[in-house]
Amino acid sequence: MRQSLQLKIGQQLTMTPQLQQAIRLLQLSSLDLHQEIQQALYSNPLLEMAEEFENTTDTLEQTAEDPLTADREWEDAPIPEELPVDAKWDDIYPAAPSPVQPGTDNRDFESFHSVTESLRDHLHWQLNLTTMSPLDNLIATAIIDAIDDDGMLGTPIADIHEAFEGVELDEVMAVLHRVQQFDPPGVGGADLRECLLIQLGQFAPDTPCLAEAKQLVDRHLSLVAERDFNQLSRKTGFEPDDITAAIRLIQTLSPRPGEHIGSGDTEYVVPDVRVEKVNGSWLVTLNDDIAPRICINQQYAALVKRADHSDDNTFLRSQLQEARWFLRSLESRNETLLRVSSCIVEMQRGFLEKGPEAMRPMVLADIAERLELHESTISRVTTQKYIDTPQGVFELKYFFSSHVSTNSGGECSSTAIRAMLKKMIDTENPDKPLSDNRLATLFEERGIQVARRTVAKYREAMGIPTSSERKRFKQGAC
Repeated sequence: MRQSLQLKIGQQLTMTPQLQQAIRLLQLSSLDLHQEIQQALYSNPLLEMAEEFENTTDTLEQTAEDPLTADREWEDAPIPEELPVDAKWDDIYPAAPSPVQPGTDNRDFESFHSVTESLRDHLHWQLNLTTMSPLDNLIATAIIDAIDDDGMLGTPIADIHEAFEGVELDEVMAVLHRVQQFDPPGVGGADLRECLLIQLGQFAPDTPCLAEAKQLVDRHLSLVAERDFNQLSRKTGFEPDDITAAIRLIQTLSPRPGEHIGSGDTEYVVPDVRVEKVNGSWLVTLNDDIAPRICINQQYAALVKRADHSDDNTFLRSQLQEARWFLRSLESRNETLLRVSSCIVEMQRGFLEKGPEAMRPMVLADIAERLELHESTISRVTTQKYIDTPQGVFELKYFFSSHVSTNSGGECSSTAIRAMLKKMIDTENPDKPLSDNRLATLFEERGIQVARRTVAKYREAMGIPTSSERKRFKQGAC
């Protein structure tokens, strides 16, 4: 086989480092972008915060009229040869004026950086206050570690018993019962039934209808959930008034006792874009507060010499080029985000003025076609980006939804259908809840073609029970 050299001409798309950086910044959320900017500030000496010079100028204006006064006082101060043992620095030398930082206050630092206690930490804290033998303490630690965030025992007690060789099951159960007496009430239950019984066991013995409530939870919990008063009265022999009072007592219990103890810090959504109505038109602006303003350090940039090939100059030149690329990528990200958000607002004016029921059907291709961008770019821009509207704060992906045909040949957004479905159910007659077939008929009367199974799918997705369950729930609440 003979080797040969051939010349071919072709086109090939290459992802340059600059393009890769721009794409990566485009898909970052506001929190990730802030971390990326901080990392760039730490790694590149040519980048700096734009507010630094402004704060420095304000600080200099607030100092004394003669900036050399402090130095002169220091130089003219006589230095004593002998000092008392209990002498202090400020008693001998004048204190230098401290710069006044703008916006300083006396807010507590811990209030901004406090760590929320988890359920397991809360239980371990109570365990440390409980007198136990070393073995029982070890068993209790294993039980607490098996409790999930809702307060339920996620691991069967038999599996926990197998981890301790030579220990009887009764001893493990005794430790479990002690843990179940911890706060919050009901923690450590294997299922909902046991969780509710634990809470009922902590009531005073003279609580009205306590015995009836325990029996209902222990033997007829499914009928209690269905509010089948006839079956409950027939199987227990209780009077309807006693059953109603017992169910009201059960309703005061918590099916997830651990949910009231936070498992982490509260996360708040900071909108990337704001939209408001100004002089009859919708104005879209970027939120400049989500990321710090950065710029190029002009002092370091002035040190770069074109004809110098030393190591220091080469390093500064490369860092300057990377800083410029980073700023261009940030500018491109903000410009693309503003264009996409403005296009979404233009297409969803009905939602901004009337609410979810006026949402238009829209897909990624619609925005990509208008802005002459690729759908993948639209997907990156709208992921984990939020917009502040008069209707609330929404993720940009919220405005994209499928469509359902109408009798007039038009289209209706699935988001609008969900909003109309919820409104129909909220305004229905409690004595005669609307069935899925009836809801589909009401949509048909409005000119929207929605099948019964589609209504059921949307209803279940919103967590709305069936018509029969809604009737029992509303009758029981009365």
